Amino acid sequence: MGTNEYNYKVVKQFAFMTVIWGIVGMLVGVIIAAQLIWPDMFKDIPWLSYGRLRPLHTNAVIFAFGGSALFSTAYYVVQRTCHTRLFLDKLAAFTFWGWQLVIVAAAITLPLGITTAKEYAELEWPIDILITLVWVSFAIVYFGTIIKRKTSHIYVANWFYGAFILTVAVLHLVNSAAIPVTLMKSYSAYSGAIDAMVQWWYGHNAVGFFLTAGFLGMMYYFVPVQSGRPVYSYRLSVVHFWALIAIYMWAGPHHLQYTALPDWAQSLGMVFSLILLAPSWGGMINGMMTMSGAWHKLRQDPILQFMIVALSFYGMSTFEGPMMAIKTVNALSHYTDWTVGHVHSGALGWVAMVTIGTMYSLIPRLYGKTGMFSVTLIRWHFWIATIGVVLYITAMWIAGVMQGLMWRAVNDDGTLTYSFVESLEATRPYYGVRLLGGVLFLVGMFIMLYNVYKTILGPDESDKSIPTPV
Repeated sequence: MGTNEYNYKVVKQFAFMTVIWGIVGMLVGVIIAAQLIWPDMFKDIPWLSYGRLRPLHTNAVIFAFGGSALFSTAYYVVQRTCHTRLFLDKLAAFTFWGWQLVIVAAAITLPLGITTAKEYAELEWPIDILITLVWVSFAIVYFGTIIKRKTSHIYVANWFYGAFILTVAVLHLVNSAAIPVTLMKSYSAYSGAIDAMVQWWYGHNAVGFFLTAGFLGMMYYFVPVQSGRPVYSYRLSVVHFWALIAIYMWAGPHHLQYTALPDWAQSLGMVFSLILLAPSWGGMINGMMTMSGAWHKLRQDPILQFMIVALSFYGMSTFEGPMMAIKTVNALSHYTDWTVGHVHSGALGWVAMVTIGTMYSLIPRLYGKTGMFSVTLIRWHFWIATIGVVLYITAMWIAGVMQGLMWRAVNDDGTLTYSFVESLEATRPYYGVRLLGGVLFLVGMFIMLYNVYKTILGPDESDKSIPTPV
């Protein structure tokens, strides 16, 4: 099937906005990292306070940057593997403009303090309704394309994308259930510990499906394409899929250890978190071993370096998460910056790195180019980003363990050895290292923007045949 018969317009739009929103979201992240060192940076400007910028940062990097990448790659992969054009082009276009409107609405309302105060679900009810309309449209376009496919087989990446789309829909509808009281204010339909349980069922599965299943779909297509090798084990990919989606749903209570949540629910979350290690590492090993027979390419291809390092971080963070869910470990790590380090080893190390590698692989194909404008710039981006991630998460790991130990230290008479302020003072140098790591990662994104810009504007080249793993 000729590439001119595919709908690449919406894929291009989402791909370009992935880079733009990545810069915006990470810039806000750098600003709030600086605020933790210099709290008075914007003391007279309430909409630039840490409490308002922090949810803007999380929404921008998860839903604007990550979401745009998922839309882009899902639309591309489903067309290539099903050998058919997207179902309903106009509805696909609506998903792009609707999603950008959601992001802009978030960028306006969150700094104004208009929020539900539910983590990763802060947007108020009118925006939630728009999200629902966009997501239902996304599902119609995606599954409509699957239905009209010209192949009998449904490639494994599409199973991951499909699970991500369906599960996020359920999570959003249940967790965002609210009673509106004004145009921009609502109250949760749940109360007390029930609200907390629903919120972290949503919160952890937003990680599990938005930031894991969707990006595993990305990995299962673009690692084989970029390496020129088939998936190492198709059987393992199927086992990985069903085990992951069956177990992930139950792990949310590990966010609520030592709270008012019933003890049995806390223990259930811990047990399922430990079981989750197996399918997570199964996916990581499958991605890594796809390089069998092509490891030599890793020396010359920085795009593959992004992808394989991303899989390494995925393996690391999916070991760390179950470990932190164990109650005795959680007693030390909870509420400390160790959690921040863990989140960013997944968010920057896994999600951002695999997204960047994928965009470098995808964008030349979309524009009929044989490659990116500058491989050297990709290589610079890889090392700057990798050093940035390592600085960031190492600083947060050390700071977090230190905080946990200082908070639990007691004198012989039972009084606390350290005040909370003393733990803050001890943490300050690590916040400086974290800021440096974030700045480096942001610099890498600007390098990427320049490289993408030059690639798009470069001379047209004949469209090469793109291998499709089917």
